[in-house]
Amino acid sequence: MAGSKEIRTKIKSVENTRKITKAMEMVAASKMRKAQERMRAARPYAEKIRNVAAHLSHAHPEYKHPFLVARENVKNVGIVVVTSDKGLCGGLNTNVLRLSLNKMKEWESSGKKVSVSAIGNKGLGFMSRIGGNVRSQVTGLGDAPHMDKLIGPLKVMLDAYVAGEIDALYVSYTRFINTMKQEAVVEQILPLSGERLGAAEGRWDYIYEPDAQVIIDELMVRYVESLIYHAVAENMASEQSARMVAMKAASDNAKNVIGELKLVYNKARQAAITKEISEIVGGAAAV
Repeated sequence: MAGSKEIRTKIKSVENTRKITKAMEMVAASKMRKAQERMRAARPYAEKIRNVAAHLSHAHPEYKHPFLVARENVKNVGIVVVTSDKGLCGGLNTNVLRLSLNKMKEWESSGKKVSVSAIGNKGLGFMSRIGGNVRSQVTGLGDAPHMDKLIGPLKVMLDAYVAGEIDALYVSYTRFINTMKQEAVVEQILPLSGERLGAAEGRWDYIYEPDAQVIIDELMVRYVESLIYHAVAENMASEQSARMVAMKAASDNAKNVIGELKLVYNKARQAAITKEISEIVGGAAAV
C-alpha cells in the first residue's frame, strides 16, 4: 500500500484536475447556449434558400446554371469536412472523420478521385496524416462562424466544380439534434437536385429582374455559402454540447476517484496508527 504522503499528493492532483474540468464544463455550457441561438437563427434563411434553389432546379429559364446540371460520368468528387479546432469534446471529431474516411474509401474503390476542403484544425490534421488531397483549408474560426473566412476555401471548390475538375461536391459535418445527441452526416451539395431537397417534380418558373443569368449566378453561390455556413454553425453547437457532456463526465469520474483515494488514505492512516499503538503496547509489556 502506498504511503500517506503519496496518496495525499495524488488526491491533490485529481482535485486540481477536477477544478479544470468543472471550469471547462461551465464555459462550454455558456458557449453552447450562444452557439445554439446562432444555429437556430441561421436555420430559417438556410431552409428558405434551399426551397428556392430546389424549385429553381425544376424551372425552365433560358439560362441553366452549371450547379443545376447533373453530369453523367462522375470521376472526381469533392468533400468539405467540417470539424472543430480544439479537442476535449468526446467522439465528435472522431465520428465525422470516420464517416468521411469511409465515404472517401467508397468513392476511391469505384475509381473516383477525391479532393478535400478542411474546415477546422482537427480535420486538416487528419487529412494531412492520411495523405488526402487537400485543396483548401481554414482554421481558427473561433467561437462563431464568419462568412468572410469561409468564402476563400469554398470558392476554391466551387471554381473547381465549374471548371470540371470536380463532378460532385459533398459536405461532412456534425448535425445538432439535442444537447445529448449529435449526428455525423454527409450531404450532397452539388449538383443541385430538387427531388433530393424535397421539392416534388413540377413546372416552376420565376420572373427575373434584370436578367436571369445574373440572378441565378448570384443565387446559386449564396445557396452553397448558406449551406456551408449552416453546417459550420451546427458543428459548433454540437462541439460545445459534446464538450460540456465530456467535461461533466470527467468531473464526475474525478469525484469518484477522489472518494476512492480518500478511503485508501484513511485505511493507510488507520493502519499506521494501529501499528504505532501495537509498538507502544509491546514496548510497555517488555519493560
